[in-house]
Amino acid sequence: MIFVTVGTNEAKFDRLLHAVAGLSLDEHVIVQHGHSAPIHPAGAEVVDFLPFERMVETIRAARVVVTHAGVGSVMVSLANGKRPVVVPRLRAHAEAVDDHQLQLGRRLAKAGLVTLVETLEEVPAALERRQEAVTMLPTTTGLATDLRRYVENVLGRSAPARA
Repeated sequence: MIFVTVGTNEAKFDRLLHAVAGLSLDEHVIVQHGHSAPIHPAGAEVVDFLPFERMVETIRAARVVVTHAGVGSVMVSLANGKRPVVVPRLRAHAEAVDDHQLQLGRRLAKAGLVTLVETLEEVPAALERRQEAVTMLPTTTGLATDLRRYVENVLGRSAPARA
């Protein structure tokens, strides 16, 4: 099964969904389209959003996960042993305010954690490739430290004050 997710970002990511819809896939596909137009690849199950628990179950069951380069979607995939195929949202297509997803995708690909797809023509080959499972983040680069700091900063700002 192939799981395609555009995350929960308010910006549309129709470009990825059109690319997947144009493929001839002979396995079950689940597409989470978020705020994008509900594009229906032949035979695919299409949902706007999934509850977190169902998304995790779907990721675990998937042969391959295709996602935008959002930190949350990538980290949930990695935490569940999946090396996602990552298609960054781009500023040039009004999918993001800047190209931070491209920068993150390149850094994660360099660390061997994701399969980066920079052009949509690369999607079919990426889906055919066997995606090796990821069992842990490498500690030999600053990436794990940077991701840990990022998560701690986000959680630190949103965590309730302790008495």
